[in-house]
Amino acid sequence: MGPHEIERLRAQGIADERVLDALARLDRGRFVPGARRSDVEEDRPLPIGHGQTISQPFIVGYMTQLLRLGGEERVLEIGTGSGFQTAVLALLAREVFSVEIVPELAARAAQVLLGELGLRNVRLRIGDGSRGWPEQAPFDRILVTAAPDELPEELAAQLAPGGVMVVPIGSQEADSQVLALVERSGPGELTVKSTIPVRFVPLTRGGTGPGAGLC
Repeated sequence: MGPHEIERLRAQGIADERVLDALARLDRGRFVPGARRSDVEEDRPLPIGHGQTISQPFIVGYMTQLLRLGGEERVLEIGTGSGFQTAVLALLAREVFSVEIVPELAARAAQVLLGELGLRNVRLRIGDGSRGWPEQAPFDRILVTAAPDELPEELAAQLAPGGVMVVPIGSQEADSQVLALVERSGPGELTVKSTIPVRFVPLTRGGTGPGAGLC
């Protein structure tokens, strides 16, 4: 992302310099289908096909900032989508495990993340993200990029003590979604704090198992 885009994010309240640096190192256009690449400098979500979107830069920066990444965390991402948020996480954390339910999107993201960018700390899986990645749990951080109607207990159960989950919750149709910050202080002890109103596509559920790995 260009310098003026980074300054716009700074003016919008993204203050974590590591997050801003990660965003500055990435070309958002690389993650957008060719027909929409002329729109990548706009601070808005863009369609990437299959009813999914790439989030606006402010939301990517804000959600990442809420995770408070120091560089040693194992992160679970639900909803790989274009792979843009995944790439940001990969630049800021030790390992990223990302789950995408749409095979075509997962394949495209794998091409960019693993092929073009050569990221070696990313593992991708095609499957039902609402089930997480249980055999790799617990995770220090969990980021959900699609909205369930309520707090997903199966994902929260995969959060390590001291861990943080950022998840949009609520109905898109009712225009009542809010971005929640979930923190686990100990076994069975969760605190949930609402942050800002958001608008995400619904969390898609389906399949009979957590999914199959791409890498």
